[in-house]
Amino acid sequence: MNYRKFGRTGRSVSEIGFGAWAIGGSWGDVSEADARGALHAALDAGTNFIDTADVYGDGRSERIIAEVLKERGGPRPFVATKAGRRLSPHVAEGYTKDALTGFVERSLRNLATDCLDLVQLHCPPTEVFYRPEVFDALDDLVAAGKIRNYGVSVEKVEEGLKAIEYPGVASVQIIYNIFRQRPADLLFREAKAKDVAVIVRVPLASGLLTGKMNAATEFAADDHRAFNRNGEAFDKGETFAGVPYDLALEVVEEIRRLVPAGVPLARFALRWILMEDAVSVVIPGAKTATQSSANSSASDLAGLPPDVMAELRNIYRTRIAPHVHHHW
Repeated sequence: MNYRKFGRTGRSVSEIGFGAWAIGGSWGDVSEADARGALHAALDAGTNFIDTADVYGDGRSERIIAEVLKERGGPRPFVATKAGRRLSPHVAEGYTKDALTGFVERSLRNLATDCLDLVQLHCPPTEVFYRPEVFDALDDLVAAGKIRNYGVSVEKVEEGLKAIEYPGVASVQIIYNIFRQRPADLLFREAKAKDVAVIVRVPLASGLLTGKMNAATEFAADDHRAFNRNGEAFDKGETFAGVPYDLALEVVEEIRRLVPAGVPLARFALRWILMEDAVSVVIPGAKTATQSSANSSASDLAGLPPDVMAELRNIYRTRIAPHVHHHW
């Protein structure tokens, strides 16, 4: 496992982290045994960055993480969580100091710690980024010793650019993968210039870039890939990266011909992300130990040659960009 600097926090993190949404919920049934096994496998492979949220399984993900870390003992990895999506309705006016404090205190209990490494605003309404008082509240939580650092998880590039104008923002999390390349145009450059860490989520486009799906693939009723394709529950860009499913399947086959023999497509897709040096950590999800170990192995894959990178950019520009580039 290779490690990268996490912005100005002073921490070094594994370039492949562990995305803990799948062990919380909305990805079909994942037993607690499988969830724990997936996390153990990531930690065994050298992962020291875990990303979760208070709404993943209504706290299930956070509690499983706490239990596994207690069981293992030793140095505690960097654990990032998120706050805000518990608001109902989820509106900008709800992002008050009292609400954020309540969310943080709940996560402190769930994660069995006295200070959270990183709290991220969880894809809030765009208006929140234009409310300095929200970021003042986060500064107060740092001063109170409840959180060490704070950042943002965003849907849109423009939200990320606005967020990193606030001096206290230590990280920005955004979707970036072969199907969603826009963040590399400006956001990554600005984040790097300001020494802001970049966390990449949805790196495999909800599993599309594993190459294991086809037109007949079925998803459980409680899997967001079944119920959120058009944004029925949350931003549709979180599901299959917002790319029409049938088109994505076609493009996956175009990408597959660029993958070296013997290399799984998922590992190739993760390595593509790691070619961007502004990226601090990629957080693929995993529902089993096998998936988790496979994700971690991407750190050891050789870099992709310039001609392959150019071809992937061309495929994005001609086939995918018209459907996603100006939306997010």
